Amino acid sequence: MGLIIEALRHRLTSRRFDSGGRNAGFLPNRLARLPSILHHEVMLRKLWLLLLLVPFAQADIVEDVRIALAQNNFAAADSALKSYRSHTQATAEYLEALSWMARASLASRHFDSALDYARQTRAQSAALLKTRKLDVEPHLPTALGAAYEVEAQVLAEQGNRAQAIALLRSAVAKYPGASILPRLQKNLNLIALTGQPAPPLDEAKFLASKPAPLAQLKGKPVLLFFWAHWCADCKIEAPIIARLQQEFAPQGLVVLGPTQLYGYTAQQEHAAPQSELSYIEAVRQRFYANLDMAVPVSTRNFITYGASTTPTLVLINRAGKVTLFHPGALAYDELRSALQQAAGQ
Repeated sequence: MGLIIEALRHRLTSRRFDSGGRNAGFLPNRLARLPSILHHEVMLRKLWLLLLLVPFAQADIVEDVRIALAQNNFAAADSALKSYRSHTQATAEYLEALSWMARASLASRHFDSALDYARQTRAQSAALLKTRKLDVEPHLPTALGAAYEVEAQVLAEQGNRAQAIALLRSAVAKYPGASILPRLQKNLNLIALTGQPAPPLDEAKFLASKPAPLAQLKGKPVLLFFWAHWCADCKIEAPIIARLQQEFAPQGLVVLGPTQLYGYTAQQEHAAPQSELSYIEAVRQRFYANLDMAVPVSTRNFITYGASTTPTLVLINRAGKVTLFHPGALAYDELRSALQQAAGQ
């Protein structure tokens, strides 16, 4: 910045025009104009600082919108979005902020507004994707995933379940291998999986005992407990599941604990697969020792079941059909009630 100010100073002090704009020739002595020069320098310095600060102010649009929405101030959030949009194009950050408007509207059951914000986010994301890839940074996939999520949930709430399922299935087909795929599958499962046969698990790699294929477990209630080595809520849920496993042992309850590799551990930012696998086993022995469960290790299972949230709990009844698909933890009483249904009690 010092070099820029110096260049501006040189330009100002070497101008050949008087205050009326006429060519006055080179002035050997500029001391007479020093107050005016200094005034211009101060103004230009302020302008330059303002220009430097604009990107930082714009970069906080997601936080600004979320803070306003946390205070239930939709007007302030909308004003922040309009102000941002008046200064720049629809960036990935702007679209993530717009998606938060959709999510907050859905949570407040303002379905028409939620649908409008979601569709705006989806349309403008599609425009950005004409010139860039989806997963080059986190804002755009977050925005697009949320847009599909909100639109599908609104459609389902309004009784358009088939349309919601079709929307999500088309997105799953459109974005194979993208980071939003588990989120799309999660929402598809929330709407469509209950009452359907449980998809098979990939059991090729595992920890603890070898997991039995789900097809061989028909006749028994099964609880799938999707967990991650970094997940605090999973560790809190584990004692609840251990308690229920003991209670429902006479009914033949089987608990399976799918997990996956994330590419890092608490000690390594970039962990090799075998190193992370050893770390996961150490976490399992420390925090999940009271759970009698085989642990399939596969990213495919997380995609199939849409376990973008950990824990994700899936209950399968004796007929091999899903009776509960729940992203997030469950309290003892809620999970016990769902287990009674799955066990046929």
